[in-house]
Amino acid sequence: MAKNHCLTNIDNSFVVSPYMQELACYVGQHSVFEEASQLLYFIGEIKINAKQIERISHYHGQQIENMIQDKIKKGEDIKYEDNQERYYIMMDGSMYLTREEKWKEMKLGRIFRDTNNIKISRHRGLITQSEYVCHLGKHTDFLEKMGAYIDTLKHPVFINDGARWIWEWVDTYYSNAVQILDFYHAKEHLCEFANKYFKCPDEQKKWIEQHCQYLLDDKVELVIEILKEMPKINNELETMKITLSNYYQNNIKRMKYKTFKEQGLLIGSGAIESAHRDILQQRMKLSGQRWTKQGLQQIANLRILFKKNKLSSQKNLLNFAA
Repeated sequence: MAKNHCLTNIDNSFVVSPYMQELACYVGQHSVFEEASQLLYFIGEIKINAKQIERISHYHGQQIENMIQDKIKKGEDIKYEDNQERYYIMMDGSMYLTREEKWKEMKLGRIFRDTNNIKISRHRGLITQSEYVCHLGKHTDFLEKMGAYIDTLKHPVFINDGARWIWEWVDTYYSNAVQILDFYHAKEHLCEFANKYFKCPDEQKKWIEQHCQYLLDDKVELVIEILKEMPKINNELETMKITLSNYYQNNIKRMKYKTFKEQGLLIGSGAIESAHRDILQQRMKLSGQRWTKQGLQQIANLRILFKKNKLSSQKNLLNFAA
């Protein structure tokens, strides 16, 4: 087991060793605290109760947050030895139940190098290493954290859904970056409209397939024109049609999917959706979980740092250093 303990600001008031604090953080970010306590006793007859694990985990999760905020205040950016390579940046949010404000959105960002995206089959890939950023609160605070991780990158590629706050930020601070609207979100909106507009299932399917192919062939302008010329059926469908047309119009430059694919670029943001499930939801949405806002952020910080190291050798799995 590791002898060099990597937690910062070890708190001796817990009356447990630095290594035991690391171990408490490890199980605390993985399971509900009561089960974590039982797990340690089952594996090694280690007696540490659920409340101790909770206190230790929250303490060190806050130390990580303090470290991040301190770096932001000092203007310290993350440095990459290979920042000349192409990096993907994806962002998305999901809702978590808090005690103070009921359901609250936590935003998650994922940054990974193009060469770390390994294709292992026709429809499946593996991302071997990623950086993650999470924040519960205002999107402006989240973006400030994100900036520290991507400001030094020379060739960023943003792939995201149509959230206006994301693209306004990218246009303002990273105007020379490649911007891609996630194809599957674009298709989803198309399908929603078609399923309402056409009553015949065969007609729906044929129309969707044809117009998705137009999108994949860099013909988004054609799809917009087709939508505008479709006959009005009722006010609801007319509103949907106009909304979809405007959505595509606002993202034309981000929907050149054929061009992007010819350049070897991804066109989908599935990596951030899977990260939400794997990193946050798997722990934060366990049965009975209802977090304080501060506690949710603290455990998410531990969860992220554990996942960053999950492909490391076993003796380094407990490295929670930022």
